[in-house]
Amino acid sequence: MGSAELTREALTAWGRVFGASLEAPRLITLEGDLGAGKTTLVQAIAAGFGITEPVTSPTYALVQSYASPKGVLHHLDLYRLRDASQLAQLGWDDLLRDRAIVCIEWPERAGAALPTRRTAFTLAHLPATPEVRRLTWTD
Repeated sequence: MGSAELTREALTAWGRVFGASLEAPRLITLEGDLGAGKTTLVQAIAAGFGITEPVTSPTYALVQSYASPKGVLHHLDLYRLRDASQLAQLGWDDLLRDRAIVCIEWPERAGAALPTRRTAFTLAHLPATPEVRRLTWTD
């Protein structure tokens, strides 16, 4: 388990270093309130993993996939799902079987379908210092 308090710039730098260390397959979940920095962290992880194209929030598409020389990164945003029964429409099982990096925002929407073996990140606002986020993780 780890924890850090980071500005947006520091979060981006941290995410790039983490992304550079990744090897597929790897499941990563990101939890936190709206605006906490989940997509920012995924963008940094993707850049570190070698993704050169812009990584955008898949809030409406639900799934975006990107290729790098190191492999594929799937970015999922489950915010708009009502419940885990809608996962099949996303190709959930295939995404999890793929030898890829899979980053999932709002993982709690997957319920019991979410594998327990994962790296879990949580981002939180710090009311006293709004430009800083607390990042905690378990591996």
